[in-house]
Amino acid sequence: MDSKCLHKDHNGSQIRKACNIKPNCWPNSHFSIGKSEPNSKTQQLDFRRNWKMRSAVDLCLRSLRRMLWRNERSYCTDHSTGVKIFDRNLKRKQRDRAAWLLRPGDSLVDAVAENLLDRLEDCKKTFPSALCMGGSLEAIRRLLNGRVALLNLKLGVRGVQYLKLKFWLDFFKEQRSVSILSGGIKKLTMMDTSVDMVKLCEQAEQNSPNKNVETSFIVADEEYLPVKESSLDLVISCLGLHWTNDLPGAMIQSKLSLKPDGLFLGAILGGETLRELRIACTVAQMEREGGISPRLSPLAQVRDAGNLLTRAGFTLPGVDVDEYTVALELIEHLRTMGETNALLQRNTSLKRDTALATAAIYESMFGTEDGTIPATFQVIFMTGWREHPSQQRAKKRGSATVSFKDIQKEFGGGT
Repeated sequence: MDSKCLHKDHNGSQIRKACNIKPNCWPNSHFSIGKSEPNSKTQQLDFRRNWKMRSAVDLCLRSLRRMLWRNERSYCTDHSTGVKIFDRNLKRKQRDRAAWLLRPGDSLVDAVAENLLDRLEDCKKTFPSALCMGGSLEAIRRLLNGRVALLNLKLGVRGVQYLKLKFWLDFFKEQRSVSILSGGIKKLTMMDTSVDMVKLCEQAEQNSPNKNVETSFIVADEEYLPVKESSLDLVISCLGLHWTNDLPGAMIQSKLSLKPDGLFLGAILGGETLRELRIACTVAQMEREGGISPRLSPLAQVRDAGNLLTRAGFTLPGVDVDEYTVALELIEHLRTMGETNALLQRNTSLKRDTALATAAIYESMFGTEDGTIPATFQVIFMTGWREHPSQQRAKKRGSATVSFKDIQKEFGGGT
């Protein structure tokens, strides 16, 4: 057997290319036992032997090719052993597109970001260093700067009225420029997987007249945070973590990046998001194609959020839910948000009649009298703290000194 035909290179692809050349790779001299006349019986026997040997060699080559393909597949897989649901490269491209399509003042995105930042007002603690990662990055940046500017304006116009209150006087005695509304953030790091989205936020920050927060920008993935352990006071994720393949791992990394008594604020889309579109797609596919394929991403349920916080090791976990029902041009709005399908097992084609049937079913089942169609977005808000000795802790079981029965009798409800 000619070794040059089989081992041109140790590279698997070249080996396969060489193995596909069957007829010309086997010189007749390698299989002929002896020379004979052209039409003799000996040559016929030699030909049969040669054919059997070729068949045996072909079988060996096939098994060799299978082994090479298996090895290549193992080398080409991702280094992580976890289950992959979403195509992160596709999601990055979708966010690149969203950076170009992004329209300022999106009511839905602004409402979610505003609701998330409102939780900073419930904290007496300030957060000098903060990280905002993925999702509604531009909305968080704009609203944080707007809150600081709004408070500074109020203090300038009616400063006397505010400073009459002892609370304001004590708070601004040492740091008058720090805002309660913005959580006292002095240094803010904006992070996203999309280069275009980061550039958009950086340009908007440069053009912003209110530069009250020192802001830096990095390109990184939520699943692999490039942050030192115990280096942040606050981590914010607004509408981004529900696209990660390892959501518990991403939240664990967020917790590790926080200092003791640091705060995590997160907002993800819940399982009831776009339920109208899910129903319309399912009915249309069953009617037109006789089956269904995944068109919308799986999302976490409310009961999962508390388990995620506990599993990540956060203390004092808190979960609450808001639902937003808005009438909009759904598909275009999802594109501008960067929230289109990114499943690895997605169906990349959509038949025209199926798409038209989906639109007709959606309008007939959920359309309103004014011609608009509603879309439900369920947003799950999560808060969690990194452990600290000063935090409240639950008492040990059996340490109570008063029973609920005694309390019930005290209020006259006992029998």
